[in-house]
Amino acid sequence: MLIKGAQIEVEVSGVDVEGAGVAATEPPLHVPYALPGERVIAEVLHVSPHGTAAWGRLHALKTPSPERVAPACRAFGRCGGCVLQHWEGAAQLAWKRERLAQALGPLAGEVLPTVASPRALGYRNRSKLVWGVDDGDGRVVLGAYAPRSHDIVDLAGCAIAEPPLDEVAARLAELARALGVSIHDERRAEGVLRYALLRVNWRGEVQVLLVVAQRGRPEVAALGHALGAACPSVLGVVENFQPARGDALVGRDSEDVVLAGEPMLEERVGAVRLLVSPRAFLQVNRGVAERLYADVARAAALTGAEQVIDVYSGVGGIALTLAPGASSVIGIEEEPAAVRDAAAAAALGGVGQARFLAGDAARLLGEMARHHQRADVVVLNPPRKGVAAEVLAAVEALRPRTLLYVSCSPDSLARDLGRLAAQGYPCRRVTPYDMLPHTPHVEALAELTPGPA
Repeated sequence: MLIKGAQIEVEVSGVDVEGAGVAATEPPLHVPYALPGERVIAEVLHVSPHGTAAWGRLHALKTPSPERVAPACRAFGRCGGCVLQHWEGAAQLAWKRERLAQALGPLAGEVLPTVASPRALGYRNRSKLVWGVDDGDGRVVLGAYAPRSHDIVDLAGCAIAEPPLDEVAARLAELARALGVSIHDERRAEGVLRYALLRVNWRGEVQVLLVVAQRGRPEVAALGHALGAACPSVLGVVENFQPARGDALVGRDSEDVVLAGEPMLEERVGAVRLLVSPRAFLQVNRGVAERLYADVARAAALTGAEQVIDVYSGVGGIALTLAPGASSVIGIEEEPAAVRDAAAAAALGGVGQARFLAGDAARLLGEMARHHQRADVVVLNPPRKGVAAEVLAAVEALRPRTLLYVSCSPDSLARDLGRLAAQGYPCRRVTPYDMLPHTPHVEALAELTPGPA
């Protein structure tokens, strides 16, 4: 039995879903930054009162894995991101395929090899940064909360962010200090600047969203103007008001204010032109998203006569990819701002056969089924929690010939594939994608057609 505070030598046999190494002790010991095949000295930090698991800290390496590599980021191990950056890339890809296969079991059909990212570093087109002040020299920093704390780790020099995000973030921090803009302190409920969200498009143009705890501050307006003047790559700076405590990154109850430049960013994923507002969701790895969208189009096998429904369509990336090969495409999305972005992108690209509806997916799909609307292909691209049971039932009522499920969570995908199989839609094959290299995240495309498994 493991004892809290003890240092023990263990052999690591696997990696858990959070990216920590796992030793086959009793109970299993989870050790962040330990790799399969390594012998390590681990300090036991916590043992579950139910005796099901324990967690430790890597104290020393006795026998390193040949797959261990030097991490690229100087903040590795402190910021809590990219927890697999010390693991060789091919090993990460193999593990992600196995992670997906284990989660899905026999529901998966065939599991293909993981599609690698074109870039293992410098791939992330969006940075989500928290404002802070360095305790040592008083510098304003943009970083991330350390795991399980509100201590801020400076992310200057992040190797994952796509250029020029790191450069813009550094200039933004310098200007905030020079202009004397106060940094929000959640403990004291004082100060202005909370978060900065930076997004870069394929042309290297940057969109900046400043999340503030107090709206209408002249120093924030001055910061937005100064950043636009100092960084030619910055296309626009927008202010978002988020006064509440908690985990919500951005406020949703008030209109954003344009401080400088343009609020919208044009992006390209493959041949598709998208328009993205500051709060919109878009896959952060452009190269992998392009391959994923292309694979969705291949699996849809459109001939020009099909009617397609894209559920959880976001800013329209998949719907607009499929539109040229379809008779009509309907995108369904509950976030009105995303629907406006998608409709604007369709107009920009002259894609008349695509239209987008804002509202509850189950209700809208149910109305389509009651009116006997045809749906030859249905695409599901839900958030991490997966698809609600009523949405799956509404999709089944439409009886599409092909159902394509894009997932960012193997566990919710497994649950939903089980429900769909029971409704007569077994999964034929699944493709994993390395959308976020060096993290445990696994993106997947599941292809389903009606009939026996």
